[in-house]
Amino acid sequence: MTTTYKAFIFDLNGTMINDMEYHTRAWRHLLNNELGGNFTWDQVKQQMYGKNPEVLVRMFGPDRFTMDEMVSLSLEKEKRYQQEYFNELALLPGLHHFLEAAYQKGIPMAIGSAAIPFNINFVLDNLNIRHYFKAIVSADDVVLSKPHPETYTKVATALGIPANECLVFEDVPKGAEAALNADMDCVVLTTTHLAEEFEGMPNVKHTAPDFTGEFFNKLID
Repeated sequence: MTTTYKAFIFDLNGTMINDMEYHTRAWRHLLNNELGGNFTWDQVKQQMYGKNPEVLVRMFGPDRFTMDEMVSLSLEKEKRYQQEYFNELALLPGLHHFLEAAYQKGIPMAIGSAAIPFNINFVLDNLNIRHYFKAIVSADDVVLSKPHPETYTKVATALGIPANECLVFEDVPKGAEAALNADMDCVVLTTTHLAEEFEGMPNVKHTAPDFTGEFFNKLID
């Protein structure tokens, strides 16, 4: 079939790469071992969305750190994550083929992520996939994080494609909600959340563990 979507927009962590366990591990080490918290794995996982300083505010309240301190702590966390994840860094199965096929067909692609550029560059440059993406919107480019639609509306604007003609790939409910708020359909990768957690979201058109299978093939036919 010929896809009705004119552009593909990807979240990064947990969507293109299956790394959320490593983010959770790095956050939990920072929050508990360095900052004196006592958070369970599930408590940390539940709060890992949006910008890094927002995570720190949700965990410790608005008065614990200055913004400069939160930026420094965020970078410390990301360095730990990158060190632990580097040897496992890989695209989800089927994604490289999907990116290449879409690229060859001239379908514009972009990244809309709450990650800081330090982490986005880590993935794109080590996997040599930067050339696939015409636009990148990071945490540094938005005022309001997901589930606010700003990330995805900025990507659509950068691509010059109407929002309702973009298809978003996400892995967390807040991200799928951001796509919904931006008037975009969404495909969910179930790397970190169960398909049932997205039930009732009208923009979620498909859930899958990776990018293999007939659904993805038809998107790029």
